[in-house]
Amino acid sequence: MIKRKRRIRLCSYQLDTRRWHLSTCHWCHVMERESFEDEEVAKILNEDYVSIKVDREERPDIDTIYMAVCQAMTGHGGWPMTVIMTPDKKPFFAGTYFPKESSRGMPGLMNILQQIADMWKTDKDRIIGSGEEVAEAVRTSMFKHEAGEVTENALHRAFRYFEDSFDSKFGGFGRAPKFPTPHNLMLLLRYWQLTGQSKSLEMVEKTLDSMYLGGIYDHVGFGFSRYSTDQKWLVPHFEKMLYDNSLLVIAYLEAYQATGNERFARVAREIFTYVQRDMTSPEGAFYSAEDADSEGEEGKFYVWTQDEIKQVLGEELGNRYCMAYNITKHGNFEGKNIPNLIENSYVDGFEDARKKLFEYREQRVHPFKDDKILTSWNGLMIVALAYGSRALDEPKYSKTAERAVQFILKHLRRDDGRLMARYRHGEAAHLGYVDDYAFLVWGLIELYEATFKHEYLQQALDLNKDMLELFWDKDGGGLFLYGSDAEALIARPKELYDGAIPSGNSVAAVNFIRLARLTGDRDLEETTESQFKAFGGSVNEMPMSHTHFLMAAYLNITPPIDITLAGEPGRDDLIRLTGVINSGFRPNMVVSLNQPGKIPVDGKAAAYICKDFSCMPPITDNEQLAEILD
Repeated sequence: MIKRKRRIRLCSYQLDTRRWHLSTCHWCHVMERESFEDEEVAKILNEDYVSIKVDREERPDIDTIYMAVCQAMTGHGGWPMTVIMTPDKKPFFAGTYFPKESSRGMPGLMNILQQIADMWKTDKDRIIGSGEEVAEAVRTSMFKHEAGEVTENALHRAFRYFEDSFDSKFGGFGRAPKFPTPHNLMLLLRYWQLTGQSKSLEMVEKTLDSMYLGGIYDHVGFGFSRYSTDQKWLVPHFEKMLYDNSLLVIAYLEAYQATGNERFARVAREIFTYVQRDMTSPEGAFYSAEDADSEGEEGKFYVWTQDEIKQVLGEELGNRYCMAYNITKHGNFEGKNIPNLIENSYVDGFEDARKKLFEYREQRVHPFKDDKILTSWNGLMIVALAYGSRALDEPKYSKTAERAVQFILKHLRRDDGRLMARYRHGEAAHLGYVDDYAFLVWGLIELYEATFKHEYLQQALDLNKDMLELFWDKDGGGLFLYGSDAEALIARPKELYDGAIPSGNSVAAVNFIRLARLTGDRDLEETTESQFKAFGGSVNEMPMSHTHFLMAAYLNITPPIDITLAGEPGRDDLIRLTGVINSGFRPNMVVSLNQPGKIPVDGKAAAYICKDFSCMPPITDNEQLAEILD
């Protein structure tokens, strides 16, 4: 019998009364039903293995390391991820989904488990040696980054990559599957602002429009699904993730500021409606995700037949809705229909119909909600809400963000100040990772600029200081994924790749610059330079893979706009000046209130502007302020 041999499968789960529930991941559900609830598989696992199931969202450190192993050994990665390792956590076998029995050219999990169990009994030394080799490769080469200087040329190369891969017909980049990756669009907006390159803005507008018009957007209940399985954004993987919707709101808001197009503001408002209605806990924090499956079928909650639409809306309105939203007798997804506007573009006049369909849909069996609260993902939604409060002139959004911050500081920060990563059912668990710190600091910076409450700036500075103490590599620069006080794994990675979510290092690099400008802290400026040098070679080599990091580079090469407002919070004159400042797309701008030496002029609120490295006399007139900023 094999003793203490561990099998780790990294995938999202929830403790759901008597069994583990695999949340949001469709193929995790399939593998759960086929194998992990199967007595034959359980017999092999219980006889020869120690089985461990890991939530990748609670333990991104484990996921990052063993996903790198899986990609190196197989050439690809994904979830569910299956890793088999020796008792001292050294992996020697990795893969993703496996059916129970061999089929469709795929090896079956039963066969894999049995063969490895037999080999362990007959040739254990070979397996141990293989595990040693893999572990050494992880330690020495898998998380290496090239030092160097990040140059403006990296921005130009990233733009050319996106220009070459842009889908001019359906928006987005490449073919199928298509992921939103909002930070790519946010970088392109900055490139447009830096260079005046109209194609950069056109790619952003086309992609944002196409995603909204497609089936990846929930036209009945709002919010985006995780990605599209096809080229034209019609058929999503139906799970909805908090992080996607947070980052997409920011992209739509920035596009609204850049273009003044109200349709982008409308999408942002609708996403906020979805999050506040369906993804907000009674205490004000945000849940993680909603599942793709309900009643064992992917997308069942979201799709419609033509007869259902007419039954709910009546014949005349139902026919018009079906025409507008491509609802046909034969369907566009497994005999049913995903509402979309791909053929008809933006339409109006169906809000009453949408509400009726939403109320009808609410009677269906809902997808499972992953109700764990993650500090990092909450940080992203705090960013979105605070930014939305400014861009849309809606104070209610900043109030929602403030509630979430108070929840995190109360329930996800220990008495000694240490952030925790996850909260559920009254329990905070897992020491916070670099993403938890970096994303929350980002949220606090945005909340300070939305409310001008100094406590949020101070909290951002405090957490940023803690992050540097816990995660900073004093020898090579950059931030490790897990803290110096955390469990030691076979490697201590520094994550830089800006994938579905920006990396903690990338977000921190932007934070360092903004905090340095808000406070004049020279030490933070030096930290920024160290961050650039630590990763510059890697970023220059693959700029399209580090788009959020390039936003820090953008800030570093763009003449800053530093504005200090002087006035009484809540007074109309200060509100009017703030409205002018928030009305445009100015990503190289930082704004503070009532700094030392900055006072109102003749009793009127004033804006003190330092732009292009020179400072101007204080401005009290709204039109003059707008003219200077434009």
